[in-house]
Amino acid sequence: MTKSNRRSFLKTATAAGAAAFIAPQISSATPSSVTKQPKDEVSIAFIGCGGRGRGHLKRAAMTEGVKIVAFCDIDPEAIPKAQKVLTDNGHSEAEVYSDGEYAYLEMLKRDDIDGVIIATPWLWHTRMAVAVMKSGKYAAVEVSAANTMEECWDLVNTSEETGMPCMILENVNYRRDVLAVLNMVKQGVFGEVVHARCGYRHSLLNVKFNKDLKFGEGAKGEARWRTQHSLKQNADVYPTHGLGPIAAMLDINRGNRFLYLTSTASKAVGLKDYIQEQGGEDHPAAKLPWKQGDVITSVIKTTNGETIIVTHDTNLPRPYSLDFHVEGTDGVTNFHGGGKNIAVEEEGGHKWDDFQKWQDKYDHPLWKKYGEKAMGSGHGGMDFFVTREFINAVKEQRQPVMDVYDAAAWSAVTPLSEASIAQGSAPQYFPDFTRGNWIKRKPITFE
Repeated sequence: MTKSNRRSFLKTATAAGAAAFIAPQISSATPSSVTKQPKDEVSIAFIGCGGRGRGHLKRAAMTEGVKIVAFCDIDPEAIPKAQKVLTDNGHSEAEVYSDGEYAYLEMLKRDDIDGVIIATPWLWHTRMAVAVMKSGKYAAVEVSAANTMEECWDLVNTSEETGMPCMILENVNYRRDVLAVLNMVKQGVFGEVVHARCGYRHSLLNVKFNKDLKFGEGAKGEARWRTQHSLKQNADVYPTHGLGPIAAMLDINRGNRFLYLTSTASKAVGLKDYIQEQGGEDHPAAKLPWKQGDVITSVIKTTNGETIIVTHDTNLPRPYSLDFHVEGTDGVTNFHGGGKNIAVEEEGGHKWDDFQKWQDKYDHPLWKKYGEKAMGSGHGGMDFFVTREFINAVKEQRQPVMDVYDAAAWSAVTPLSEASIAQGSAPQYFPDFTRGNWIKRKPITFE
């Protein structure tokens, strides 16, 4: 390597923040090159038809102009349940691919599939989405989209190289109150936004363990795989529910981007305490070295100067909270526990006002148009919109609202938080997954 090349390399590595996160196999293409003709009817396939997958399957089956010809699942109990969803909604039974963990690859050889929705355990998300894009099909992947920095780049590079879109299925971006706040932010209700808070604070004790405290092999539901992350990873393993909406409000990847984060983990005692209470101090799982801190707090700094606090808190007994907070020069809104408040300078600014009044005033056009149809579709109606957006993107042959750069940037919190915690809360820099294009990309609009 010449001296000139060495200097150039060192400058690039310093700008990236950490040489370990330099992009592998960088492509110069862009996934925005989708130019095919719109379609009145599309064929959607599924990988993973558990509870989450069947929700998407049902909504797709109820959508006009959608055919469902195939799905893949290796759980024998899921297959008849998925077929029943189809027949209950006027569709014929679909062809099933269930012969081993890589059966989805056989399904992807079909040329009668336009898009694929992936709802599987986290460790399969990226490799499946990559395979879908390489097969020339639109990919939609449940959250989080990636687990490692290499996987984040795999998603971006594959989308750019193939020209195929990849959508992260972040449903909270479509929550009615959250979209109303997005409307308020865009219309300047809070002035210039300075700080935000978000997270996933939700006891998952009854999800991580079956009633008999079983988890891992032989367990039921998410306890088969989700609990292993608490045992093996000290990281915010589920950041996107809170961060997705805040990213949209702060124009991340579109005129702004995440710059760096620091993360801190509390001690890990919640799971051990729960196991001892349910199964006694001598229960074998109580002696396991649980690694994930019970409360993980990350602070993100953006290039435009905003700060964001992201909290992961699923190992302690507590009710659900989005822990949502947006604060600017002219006001603040705060969702705390079961309540929601807002204070705006034009109204005095020194006492909380009724949030519902403001939500009604700034209700998002999507909810005004489709709210009645959305209700009952899952998670208060927001699931309707996320499935709808993917199907519409496939029909219209366009990029989805939440694209592969969002999938990578939001999911990158997991490996960066793990690295920060391991290094005593040292700052970790986000790669620029857009390769500089964040400067000129247009803000997210939900239509």
